[in-house]
Amino acid sequence: MMPTATLTLFLIFLTLGFHHVRSNTLTPESLPSSPPEQPHRTAFHFQPPQNWMNDPNGPMYYNGLYHLFYQYNPSGPLFAEHMYWAHSVSHDLINWTPLDIAIAPAEPFDLISCWSGSATILPGNKPVMLYTGIDSENRQVQNLIEPKNLSDPYLREWVKYTGNPVINLPDGIQHDDFRDPTTAWLADDGKWRIIVGSQKDKKGIAFLYQSEDFVNWSMHESPLHEVAGTGIWECPDFFPVWVDSTNGVDTSVMNSRVKHVLKVGLFDYQKDYYMIGDYNFVNENYVPQNELTLGTLRYDYGKYYASKSFFDPVKNRRILLAWVNESDSQADDVAKGWSGVHSFPRSIWLDKKQKQLVQWPIKEIETLYENEATVQNKNLEDGSSHEILGITAWQVDVKLSFKLNNLEEAEKLDPSGVDPQLVCSEMDASKKGKFGPFGLLALASHDLTEQTAIFFRVFQNNGRYIVLMCSDQSRSSTRNGLDKTTYGAFVDIDPQQDEISLRTLIDHSIVESFGGGGKTCITARVYPTLAIKDEAHLFAFNNGTESVLITELSAWSVKKARINTEENVGRASQ
Repeated sequence: MMPTATLTLFLIFLTLGFHHVRSNTLTPESLPSSPPEQPHRTAFHFQPPQNWMNDPNGPMYYNGLYHLFYQYNPSGPLFAEHMYWAHSVSHDLINWTPLDIAIAPAEPFDLISCWSGSATILPGNKPVMLYTGIDSENRQVQNLIEPKNLSDPYLREWVKYTGNPVINLPDGIQHDDFRDPTTAWLADDGKWRIIVGSQKDKKGIAFLYQSEDFVNWSMHESPLHEVAGTGIWECPDFFPVWVDSTNGVDTSVMNSRVKHVLKVGLFDYQKDYYMIGDYNFVNENYVPQNELTLGTLRYDYGKYYASKSFFDPVKNRRILLAWVNESDSQADDVAKGWSGVHSFPRSIWLDKKQKQLVQWPIKEIETLYENEATVQNKNLEDGSSHEILGITAWQVDVKLSFKLNNLEEAEKLDPSGVDPQLVCSEMDASKKGKFGPFGLLALASHDLTEQTAIFFRVFQNNGRYIVLMCSDQSRSSTRNGLDKTTYGAFVDIDPQQDEISLRTLIDHSIVESFGGGGKTCITARVYPTLAIKDEAHLFAFNNGTESVLITELSAWSVKKARINTEENVGRASQ
């Protein structure tokens, strides 16, 4: 807890040292309706009704509501020099109500733009946020902001600290290489800590800052971590995970039962990588058990970036959100009037082997379920498929498990030094193997001219088995000019001991897949022209020469969530 004297000093700063945000508004009344016939807008993934959206910012739970802030351009569907923080609230992380814009570029310390940042709940249940401002001299600096009225559960209005910036650009760092402060953690010495992403001479850096009052910050003599050759680190995240539980952990917990995750976004590659390690706040030492390389752990091996996690104290879990950008052109974005969507919220925890994180869609999706379809013990021979009927293939959550026999017949593959994405690209869903490809054909037209294939292949090497998971977009649309990259990654399971499971959320233009119970995740953006609405189909398939058994399959139509509506206003705790 914060010492009493320090807390009193801090409250004085908060009372006297802030001024009100001057901003445009994004009220429900002012939200324009979407242009007609927008088949690729999502039904249960979060996105504003129009314009550009990217990083999730400052997610938190406060007084009965979940709050989501995000990077937003109120003037159009493309990224702009002047970025804002838009704001929505929810009771369940599914249905969202839009509120006024929370932060707008207006002061010398954020005159050009308001970039990403994080929320921290201070003692006394007081939320504050740190964010990156692009100041009047085009420098990236870190600023402090707080709610104007803590009794308002919606936190509609925010005020900026008049002493901003609270953290200036460090000496020797380029003006545009210092951004995205994390949620703060409080150690037993009474000091808050945050990290800020940076680079110097292509060395990625997580600068560490300490403060006793959340206003006056000092840089620690050495970064929390740095890795040469990785370029700018942005949207960093640093949080503990239990070694013996799937529950979430508050960001300030530090003991022998936790390990710490350091996630960084590598701007040069537009991918999120993470490390798992041990953290000691006494000497500010972080030792990862897996060093950061381009082959290291990723949250998601598809289109998934600028992620942000937060601890949910109500359901005792850690929630992960990310920006999923478009795969079409800027001209397409201008024509449709919007760009960007957020991933479906995921719970995350440390796998029992303590080697990687596990991710799973939050349970609240079940409130949108209807029209369940089930299949059990269905054998798929070479080249066969099974259409999943009785559900809306356009908006669906599908889970299935495969069991394999005669694995000693599996093809050989040495995974060392192999790029799984390249293997998936060269051996796409049309290429027949022994065990695989088998999986799902999502957003498929009746004649399979269009299809997004999420599938597995199983190989062997020196007495052990290798499971490869792929997401093949090469035939996802008859349109040209789209990014139809095929993604791939290995799944850390033993098909001799465990069935191979797949779960996929399909929502018009986004396909989120979870292999091996959430050990490997791949997100894709696709834009079918034939397989839309009632013309979309969903198949389980096997194109391998060896048969596979679907031991269990369950699929549910997913109803449209209430997003960008007023329907939830007035239900918040008072």
